[in-house]
Amino acid sequence: MRQTGFLCYAVVVLFSFACSGCLSISNSPVPKFYTLHSIGNPGENRKFDITPKVIIGIGPVEIPEYQNRPQMVTRDKDGMLTFAQFERWGESLDSGLACLILENLTMVFPQAEFQIFPCNFSIPLDYQVIVNVVQLESQLDKDIFFAVQWTIIDSKTKEMLLTKRSQIRQAINPHTYSGLAQALSRACTLLSGEIAEDLSKLSKAKDALAQ
Repeated sequence: MRQTGFLCYAVVVLFSFACSGCLSISNSPVPKFYTLHSIGNPGENRKFDITPKVIIGIGPVEIPEYQNRPQMVTRDKDGMLTFAQFERWGESLDSGLACLILENLTMVFPQAEFQIFPCNFSIPLDYQVIVNVVQLESQLDKDIFFAVQWTIIDSKTKEMLLTKRSQIRQAINPHTYSGLAQALSRACTLLSGEIAEDLSKLSKAKDALAQ
């Protein structure tokens, strides 16, 4: 009798553990993944020209180390970093930014050709755009601050043609991680417009000297 009672008790305990395990699995949050995407044409209100068939390399793009992770990173009102365990980037953020800059510039300069870093060394680049994200701060209930140091290099002479710092602030609306991804996409579009403007000026100046 005692052995039968012990077996019944063991079965009940095991069943309880199994049920609790099922419940915990079913109630676990499901990770959500976000990507940056093009929002509008950076040159839709301005006309930029560039030498046809010019080849432009995009990258490397460097980001702050605290952003170099799958989790989306925000700051709270006390300035503490928060890493969202279940709200993640679908690709590395530096790669996502590089791809979006390339996509935006392709819309502005359809006559140009683009390569993403690391480039195919058998293809001779004309210009290389190097991007260093100095600061990327996000507060879900407010906005993002996107500070970028970027440089354009003449790939053939290895001469640094210009270097600039862009500071862009965009409201996060809605105040969600989806809204954060949209705000960063808009900020990247504005940055792409600034890069396009200077690429156009440099190309025109180079063409004028060649005449």
